[in-house]
Amino acid sequence: MRDNIHPNYRTVAFHDTRVDQYFLIGSTVETNKTVVRDGVEYPYMSLDVSSASHSFYTGEQRIHDGEGRVAQFKRRFKLSSK
Repeated sequence: MRDNIHPNYRTVAFHDTRVDQYFLIGSTVETNKTVVRDGVEYPYMSLDVSSASHSFYTGEQRIHDGEGRVAQFKRRFKLSSK
């Protein structure tokens, strides 16, 4: 196996900023930021969405009304459908 061709695999602290939850996961992601968790310094990567905040996993899915975009346009401008 050749030297210096593989990415650096290490434990990284991923932070879901929406719900302020941290995940310690092995990763090859490159980052210059660090964070101290439980007395250990880890590379830090912030996330906008994770399984802790995504509506599919939390059960907070929104139900959309049945009216589509075309129907909304026709209703707004009172156009009859043919």
